[in-house]
Amino acid sequence: MSKNKKGKLKKLLIVTGMVILVFIGYVEIINRNSTNMTYRQKFLKAVYPALMWIGGVTGKRSVKMENASTAPATSIYNLSITLNNGSELKLETLKGKKILLVNTASNCGYTGQYADLQKLYDANKEKLMIIGFPANDFKEQEKGTDQEIAEFCKVNYGVSFPLAKKSTVIGGNEQNPVFKWLSDKSLNGWNDQEPTWNFSKYLVNEQGMLTNYFDPGISPTAVEIKKAVKL
Repeated sequence: MSKNKKGKLKKLLIVTGMVILVFIGYVEIINRNSTNMTYRQKFLKAVYPALMWIGGVTGKRSVKMENASTAPATSIYNLSITLNNGSELKLETLKGKKILLVNTASNCGYTGQYADLQKLYDANKEKLMIIGFPANDFKEQEKGTDQEIAEFCKVNYGVSFPLAKKSTVIGGNEQNPVFKWLSDKSLNGWNDQEPTWNFSKYLVNEQGMLTNYFDPGISPTAVEIKKAVKL
C-alpha cells in the first residue's frame, strides 16, 4: 500500500473514531437521567427521533384506518383488564371517555413513544384514557416482569397511565381478550387489523365504538392522532 493510501486510511479511521466517540457522548447525554437501562435501551432512546423521521419520509409502518359509523357487535365495556399490579380495570368505568389502547415493549425502536404517549395523556387526561399492553410478541422485545416493566416506564419515561399485565396481543388461544375485540370485526364491527409491531394504536370513542387504528410508525403526538382524540 502506498504512503498516500495509508495516509487516507489513517485519516478515515481517525474521523470514524471521532464520530463514534461523539455518538457515544450523545447517547449518554440523552440518557443522563435514565435508570437501569441496558446500552441497547439507551441507544434506542437516542435514535428514536431519527427512526420516526425516517419512517415519516419512507412511510414505513404508517398505515391508518378510520371508521366512525359502524357500531360494534359486542360491547368493549363487557371486558375488563388485569393491570400489572394485579388489580382489575373494568372498561365500563371508562364510558364517556376516549380510550387509546397500545401494545408496548421496552426494547423496541419505538419505545420512545412511551414519552409521547405520556405527553398526549397529560394534555387530554380529562377526556382520554391511555392503556399500555406490554407484550413479548415481536422479536421478544419485552422480556421483563410486570414489576420491572412498570419501574422502567415510570423512571425513564414518566409513565403515569395504566399498564396491563404482560400478555399476548396477536391472534391465538392466548390473545388478550381486549386485543381479540380490537382485531376481530365480528366483535368490533369493522376491523380485522392485528398489531403489526410494538406500539400499534387503537382508539375507542366515548360510546365504546372503535374509530381508529394507527400503525407504530405514527407518533402519539402526530396531528392525525391529536385530531382523532379531540374530535
